[in-house]
Amino acid sequence: MALFILFGFKGITTRTITGTIVDKTDGKGIQLASVRAMPSKNKVTTDNNGQFKLEINKNDKTFEVSYLGYKTQTITITKANHYEIRLEEDSHSLNEVVVVGYTAQLKRREVASSSSSLISAKEMRSQQGKAAGVVIRGHNSFQKDKPVHDTESYSAIKENGFLKANKNPLSTFSIDVDAASYSNMRRFINNGSLPPKDAVRIEEMINYFDYDYADPTGNDPVNIVTELAPAPWNSKHLLLHIGLKAKKIATPHLPASNLVFLIDVSGSMNDENKLPLLVSSLKLLTDQLRKQDKVAIVVYAGSSGLVLPSTSGANKTTIKDALSRLSAGGSTAGGAGLALAYRVATENFIKEGNNRIILATDGDFNVGASSDAAMERLIEEKRKSGVFLTVLGYGMGNYKDSKMETLADKGNGNYAYIDNIMEAKKVLVNEFGGTLFTVAKDVKLQLEFNPSKVQAYRLIGYENRLLNDEDFNDDQKDAGDMGSGHTVTALYEIIPVGEKSEFIANVDELKYQKTKALASHNDEMLTIKLRYKEPSANKSKRLQKIVRYEAMSTNTSDNFRFAAAVAEFGMLLCQSEFKQTSSFEQVIDLANGAKGKDKEGYRTAFLKLVQSAKLMAKDLLNIADRNGDGEERNKR
Repeated sequence: MALFILFGFKGITTRTITGTIVDKTDGKGIQLASVRAMPSKNKVTTDNNGQFKLEINKNDKTFEVSYLGYKTQTITITKANHYEIRLEEDSHSLNEVVVVGYTAQLKRREVASSSSSLISAKEMRSQQGKAAGVVIRGHNSFQKDKPVHDTESYSAIKENGFLKANKNPLSTFSIDVDAASYSNMRRFINNGSLPPKDAVRIEEMINYFDYDYADPTGNDPVNIVTELAPAPWNSKHLLLHIGLKAKKIATPHLPASNLVFLIDVSGSMNDENKLPLLVSSLKLLTDQLRKQDKVAIVVYAGSSGLVLPSTSGANKTTIKDALSRLSAGGSTAGGAGLALAYRVATENFIKEGNNRIILATDGDFNVGASSDAAMERLIEEKRKSGVFLTVLGYGMGNYKDSKMETLADKGNGNYAYIDNIMEAKKVLVNEFGGTLFTVAKDVKLQLEFNPSKVQAYRLIGYENRLLNDEDFNDDQKDAGDMGSGHTVTALYEIIPVGEKSEFIANVDELKYQKTKALASHNDEMLTIKLRYKEPSANKSKRLQKIVRYEAMSTNTSDNFRFAAAVAEFGMLLCQSEFKQTSSFEQVIDLANGAKGKDKEGYRTAFLKLVQSAKLMAKDLLNIADRNGDGEERNKR
């Protein structure tokens, strides 16, 4: 038997081949070209120089080389270990390559209209270093030569402006615990470009980090912390820092979980930073499960299906094996997948437990209920069952951020972007309770400003979380949720009474409005009100905190300075008209002095990101100067 095993068994042998893929006409390397061995389907993409390294087995006879805008080539595998491939432009596919918006180079071309142009694959490749034939979304004028990022889509952000306190005394919004914008922004910078301005949601960047707030001590699951000091980017303005801290529940005491992994296995998930990373992420989460927890796995591509029925968290090997067997292919029936996942979650519902769908996808739905409106209606109806929705986003190129955020918002859940395995560890291991276990739902804030102290104010970020003032007391109005141990931070920039400002329009005083606050409240600057519901309740509870002008301090905490630094960085990235004296240098100084313990190194990593962005911004401004745009630079 031993001899048979030693000499008789013949496994599939493998070897590694290398190669370089270049443009046939100019000889330049093509980045991110796809190289796939057949029939094994092992796949890699080329690096910045067009080079690849591919593992093949003895059954592989050919490998296929493809890149949008070029003719696909099939290469016969020989005994050679290195291959040189020259790709030729495909004029037919180029007729379908449409770019929305301009880069600096495109502006110098004759175009058919003011918003679109056809360009060659070579021109596209030279501008972006990414796949050709793509749609630019959220064009950032700050980046004259920024890379094109395929068909990624982002909801347009209209930045909050200053509001006069005597005309608009109330400011109402839903809290946001999502942090996807930060890790997505990091992906852009790490890949060598600044993000589109609409990809920058400042509140999500701030809330990516934990802050050292005091835990709640009473019966309420949320504590309110405030700090008031001069704004770093304008010493004549004030910055109000509001911190919320949710109670922490130790993992052994967390309620049992009924989870459904809803996994996109469509063809668009075939890249290494999509399905393979997704599987590794969910394996990390599986390691956190207890025997009282259970997991089902639903997948969707051209159709949806149940891969694993609800299984105890004690059977980790069974769950991981089911994940390992997944492969990508087909179109994306996202609506059908969601419907099946909700059905499975409802059938295995745990009363007083954590019932949740974890949707992992690039958001590229194109079959069935694929529109944002249809998805909203489906999820709004299903969330009434008590099943929450967490959304994990993966990949680049065709990433649909706008759709992912909509799904999480409407599903009483949270949204994270996973750009690497360490981010998966942060979201699914380090923040396990905060990500998956809700302790307060429909959390809303309403601030009332005293016009005798506050001339005008501006909420920094939260543009897509604003509520009508009457929504604060309406328990039917959906809002954000806080998980175990979660922190949420919000910042207001305040212009005190008597301070002249370019941001306040000159409007005649109204005849019929009260212009003075009651004398008994003249020491109060503002009042913060918070509403929340217990996870299984339908009626909200209210908290309140008063902030007085005398509370202003120049000796600020690490919490205050670091959050201010992140907000300032966000304003620089999105070219905020309210950035005032903001600078990358000031961001670095602020953050460097407010790192605190930084056990996981997230704040240190933030500093490196800022330094990288600073270098890129400087280079882009130099390009603007060389292109004769010095006047534009001076304005910026």
